[in-house]
Amino acid sequence: MEQTVRQQLSDYIVAHQEEFYRLAYSYVKNRDAALDVVQESIVKALAKSDTLRRPEYLKTWFYRILLNESMNHHRRAKRLVPLEDTLLETPAPARERLDLYDAIERLDWKEQTVVRLRFFEDMKLEEIARVTNTNLNTVKSRLYKSLRRLRELTEEEC
Repeated sequence: MEQTVRQQLSDYIVAHQEEFYRLAYSYVKNRDAALDVVQESIVKALAKSDTLRRPEYLKTWFYRILLNESMNHHRRAKRLVPLEDTLLETPAPARERLDLYDAIERLDWKEQTVVRLRFFEDMKLEEIARVTNTNLNTVKSRLYKSLRRLRELTEEEC
């Protein structure tokens, strides 16, 4: 018996919830916020499951929802300035070498997304193109540009 899209989606969510949390956390940098992002993504996906025309794209369809929710949260959070930030008057001492995760944070949003989906979520470039609704050549270009920048930022040779 063939599963409905909603059943496939539910099974997929249960099987990959840790991966969704990890990706959301990489954007929002807060445990509770990441859980909220994942929860909102799941609610939206379940509510819109009837709009998925091709079940073979379930993974990329859900990741697009997750990325959009992460970006929405990031935009809302950017408008808020934490009290600790307003109290700090002296800048932190500059470090000579950046940690890889810090370097990824310095990339622009589109570059971060390509790097995270490719290396943290192990997605193929074609899948990333579908998730981000971007041309495959653009994804390739962003990935290679991002890797060059990361190499420069971390001062390491790959």
